[in-house]
Amino acid sequence: MSYVCNSYLYIVEIVFSLDNIKKAAETLLKHTGKEGVIAFYGQMGAGKTTFIRALCEVLGTGDWVNSPTFTLINEYLSNEGIPVYHFDFYRIKNIHEAVDIGCEEYFDTPGALSLIEWPELITSLLPPETWQVHLQELPSGERKLTVNRD
Repeated sequence: MSYVCNSYLYIVEIVFSLDNIKKAAETLLKHTGKEGVIAFYGQMGAGKTTFIRALCEVLGTGDWVNSPTFTLINEYLSNEGIPVYHFDFYRIKNIHEAVDIGCEEYFDTPGALSLIEWPELITSLLPPETWQVHLQELPSGERKLTVNRD
């Protein structure tokens, strides 16, 4: 795993493989903290759900983590009692579906962590302090996370 942080622009880059994905998840949480909103961007198959599964494992949710593609949201509880909300907006037809499930209330839950797949479909609903995580597959098969906050 390699790791670079540019504190001036607050951009973090983490390169990892499946062998050290949990370490990469721990590194991400050191920067983002365990509450707030983290939006995961990447092409289909980039590993968003796999990385979120590793994050939940590090948080000690104890639940099987899969993508809430059809339910839009899965709820977990960390071993510290932190609510973890996992969203997948890939299949929404319009932003009103996200509003109807109350995503903004989930995002505003004090002490909770919201992890979002396909956030580009609900951009206007994301809080200003949302962490943006761009995930891409490298030619080596490793993944690169680029983390920033506007």
